[in-house]
Amino acid sequence: MTSVSTVTDSAGLSVYNPNATVGTGSATMDQASFLKLLTAQMQYQDPFEPVDNAEMVSQMATITNSSGIAEMNANLASIKEELTGTRLGDAASWIGKSMLVQSNVAVPDASGYYAGQVTFADATDGATVDLVDGSGNVVKTIDLGSQQAGDVTFYWDGKDDTGETVSTDALQVKVNGATPSKVATWATIAAVQSPADGSSSKLITALGSYSPSDALSLM
Repeated sequence: MTSVSTVTDSAGLSVYNPNATVGTGSATMDQASFLKLLTAQMQYQDPFEPVDNAEMVSQMATITNSSGIAEMNANLASIKEELTGTRLGDAASWIGKSMLVQSNVAVPDASGYYAGQVTFADATDGATVDLVDGSGNVVKTIDLGSQQAGDVTFYWDGKDDTGETVSTDALQVKVNGATPSKVATWATIAAVQSPADGSSSKLITALGSYSPSDALSLM
C-alpha cells in the first residue's frame, strides 16, 4: 500500500499532494481492532474537554455488547455441536430397523422377505407387481387386485410354492395394469455414517445411503 505523499512549498511547509496514490485499508474490523480503537479514543481525549458521562456510558455499553455478542456466538457454536451429536445418536438408534424409502428396487431383509408400497392416484382394477432380476426375468408376480386410490403394500417371502428360496438378490419393481404415482420399498439400516464436513448423518442400507428425512416410515 502506498502512503499519501507530501511536497514542500517555498515557505518550507508540507502540503498535500493530490497526485499521490492512496491505498485502501481493510473493509472489515474485527473485535480486537474495535476495542483497541475505543480504548485509544478514551486514552487520548482532550483533558480540558473530557468525554461526558453519557458518552462514556455509551462507549462502555458498546464494548460490553461487543464482548457479549462474541460470547453468544461461542455458545451457539457449542450448542450446534451438541445438537449434531444428538442427531447422530438418534440416527444410530435406527441401526437394525427397516426404513421405507422411495425406490423401484427391492432388497430382502434378514428373513429374506421383500416388501414395499405402491401409491395410486386413482382407483385401479387388476394391478400386479413384478419382481424382476438383473437378467430381466420375472422372479415373482404379486397380484394386487382392485384397489382404491392411496397406498397399497406388497410383500414376498422370497420362496416358491415348494418353500424353496428363489432369490436373495436385489429385484426391480415393475407395476402393471396401472401407473403408480410413487413406488417405495423397505430396506434394513445397517450402519450410520457421519460425514467429516459436519453435514447430516447418512443411513447405510442395501439400497444405498439416505438421510433420516428420506424415510417415509420406520419400523
